[in-house]
Amino acid sequence: MEEIASEYDVVVLGTGLTECILSGVMSVRGKKVLHMDRNDHYGGEAASVNLETLFKQYGNYQAGTEPWKKYGRPNDWNIDLVPKLLMANGDLTNILVSTDVTRYIEFKQIAGSYVQQGNGPRATVAKVPSDAGEALRSPLMGLFEKRRARNFLTWVGNFDENNPSTHNGMNLSQTTMKQVYDKYGLEATTRDFIGHSMALYPTDEHINQKGMAKDCIDRIRLYVNSMARYGKSPYIYPLYGLGELPQGFARLSAIYGGTYMLNATVDEVKYEGGKVSGIKATMKERGEEGEGMKFETKCKKILADPSYFPDKARVVGHLVKAICILNHPIDKTDNADSLQLIIPQSQVGRRHDIYVAMVSSTHNVCPKGYYIAIVSTISESGANHHLELQPGLDRLGKIEEQFMGPPIPIYEPLESGVNDQVFISRSYDASSHFETMTDDVRDIYRRAEGEELKVEGLKDGAGLQYEE
Repeated sequence: MEEIASEYDVVVLGTGLTECILSGVMSVRGKKVLHMDRNDHYGGEAASVNLETLFKQYGNYQAGTEPWKKYGRPNDWNIDLVPKLLMANGDLTNILVSTDVTRYIEFKQIAGSYVQQGNGPRATVAKVPSDAGEALRSPLMGLFEKRRARNFLTWVGNFDENNPSTHNGMNLSQTTMKQVYDKYGLEATTRDFIGHSMALYPTDEHINQKGMAKDCIDRIRLYVNSMARYGKSPYIYPLYGLGELPQGFARLSAIYGGTYMLNATVDEVKYEGGKVSGIKATMKERGEEGEGMKFETKCKKILADPSYFPDKARVVGHLVKAICILNHPIDKTDNADSLQLIIPQSQVGRRHDIYVAMVSSTHNVCPKGYYIAIVSTISESGANHHLELQPGLDRLGKIEEQFMGPPIPIYEPLESGVNDQVFISRSYDASSHFETMTDDVRDIYRRAEGEELKVEGLKDGAGLQYEE
């Protein structure tokens, strides 16, 4: 049983990745942290579970049967509940390296980054070109469009915010991305894969927003630089699943004096003068019967996922996803053992993109010969949610098992938390990368600490355990 202090600087509720990063970072910064979760495992919505747990969680079996046994030992599977990959030069990777969490985790590259043009059996699936040379070889464009795309990507590669001679006569702080695309004469389909598969916008809203051009160029450069780090794709992935990430930050917090408690429920949050002042809680050891140990402690602030303060958050959308088990790679992807595939919303008549993230036995998440693919998007209707995922499911071919629950609410905080010192995180979105999650980490840290979260950039893969 962890020893409980009478007062903490920060109480963190929930062990999702957002909360675990903040717990680890604040512990490193010298804060006294108590980190709790009502569950008996780390990860929250970003946990990795074994196959038996997945069957039971989604109810994909009849009482008295054990269908998971046909796929080998359940513990040979580590199946993510969210579809996320890390960009090699992205914010999460920089945080991992700067905090030295990478000492606990080994990574492997994702084999490919793909985009779909069109819909149905005749749709084109191709690698996303990341530089001028790849643009000239891409089947996504005709001859003349390839040259225009090459010129655009060459300009992006040479762009220097502090050197006006590289701006090609444009003030990006006052320019829309449509004006940039128009200047280079790019076709609609090219704009699609650039905006959605390189800049990673989930919708087309950015195209006509004044001043968004600089943000878009920065996003494309991040993609290109991440791609250049290891080649093949800009994405990496932790061996044994995403559940390794929150556990890594939990270890970091513990090394710096953080106190961790699983199976701990919050009975009451106490306030003084409108600001949080402490909590009353109950902790049980794993498998313990009875009421458990009750305790009370003071704190100066609370960081929490929305499930702990539903009255302080609102629903802004719903995530729909299907976790699928395959025994073959995805067609038209060069037999890739792992990938991200983005289906831009305009290609399938939607307002939001559809994402496919796939990993395999290469990443120690399933037995050899199997693949785990997660198809996800933001729901746009009140019914027939499987139809919203259908373009992505069609890409998978024959599916051995499919796990699809009801739409998952996406929450965001109602207030900043500055007034009562209770800071709420956002739910995970449908995207298959972590950049929006790390934006939330930085936003919460800024609100809670009154300053920016500063981390050193990744240099030459320093500190990153990477397996070819």
